[in-house]
Amino acid sequence: MFKAFTELTSQQRRAFFASLSGWTLDAFDFFIYTICITSISKEFHATVTAVAEGVFLTLAFRPVGALLFGWLAEKFGRRPILMLNILSYSLVELASAFAPSLATLLVLRAVFGLAMGGEWGVGAALALETLPAKRRGFFSGMLQEGYAIGYLLASLVAFFALDRVGWRGMFIIGAAPALLVIFIRMGVQESPAWLAGAAPKRASAATIWNAAIKNLPTLIFLVVLMACFNALSHGTQDLYPAFLEKQHGFSNSVRQPILITMNFGALLGGILFGSLSERLGRKRAIMLAAALAIPMIYLWAFSTTAVMFAIGAFLMQFMVQGAWGVVPAHLNELSPPAVRAILPGLAYQLGNLAVSKLSVVQSSFAASHDGNYGLALAITVAIVAIVLVVCTAFGPEARSADLKVTS
Repeated sequence: MFKAFTELTSQQRRAFFASLSGWTLDAFDFFIYTICITSISKEFHATVTAVAEGVFLTLAFRPVGALLFGWLAEKFGRRPILMLNILSYSLVELASAFAPSLATLLVLRAVFGLAMGGEWGVGAALALETLPAKRRGFFSGMLQEGYAIGYLLASLVAFFALDRVGWRGMFIIGAAPALLVIFIRMGVQESPAWLAGAAPKRASAATIWNAAIKNLPTLIFLVVLMACFNALSHGTQDLYPAFLEKQHGFSNSVRQPILITMNFGALLGGILFGSLSERLGRKRAIMLAAALAIPMIYLWAFSTTAVMFAIGAFLMQFMVQGAWGVVPAHLNELSPPAVRAILPGLAYQLGNLAVSKLSVVQSSFAASHDGNYGLALAITVAIVAIVLVVCTAFGPEARSADLKVTS
């Protein structure tokens, strides 16, 4: 790992850090909401299912953000739009802290989804167009696991602060990512691939539209693939804190260490399988990780003690985020140069949209089965993991493809 970083130039390291941090802090802000679902439901005297609609709204509006910010990044460059993106989601997170009602909070979560939707595609394009191809699998794993690091940070902050400052205080803390804009403004340069690609010609609406239509089969496949991926990640993460609290009665001081342990597993799995994808290939690495999630279901969903839940959560997210660690490289390699800031992010977020009601469906299923969240979670993983393996097996691969942007 250390050798991979020492081989980078200072500008490559800064671009990677900016992209990783943007995605990490984006996820941090997203998971603050999922961790606080039960606290929010108590203050507004609403059900968990009603508050979980906020997760749906965030996911539903992410494709719009991916399209908007992706188009802006093609036209004006990755760097300035990444700064705009980070500033946007930070300000909305701050506004969420002052929501006077659940209805207002849900509207703000929809706006947050708009800002969140653009970050992944723009940040991944900036990083992967700047980094060397021979280490792309490793850095893909690291970059994607900014999501797990964000969840880990949210869990750590919740462990120390949630009982003291409440859910509103958590959202105020969630505005801190805005400070990252200063670092990007002062220390990060534009993607060399974008600068070399005759930006004015490439960024025209007609050029982007024609490229999207020409590659419509690729977009459709990637949307289906990302629907499977998002069902696997959100289906194992979003309601897990509520599952631990409502079904097993674990207090905040017990829940957060489990979530912290879970996200260490996610981080390690993403890095390992991302690196393995350089040897096994992108598809084989994804299929292996997804298949290995199935044997982890029992320990993860049906344990009885906090220690066993922590072990199960570690192993489950090791596999789930192991598969995800391959995604940034895989999607960018399969995307045509003219729409690389749009297509991966748009496919990612349209896949999110397709499964955006999953947490609501899971919580409704649990409510209709005597509060059995564990059963809902287990069924989700069993089905989705198999579908993801099959979908990946029939898809293309372009490992180590040249990511230069051509005019």
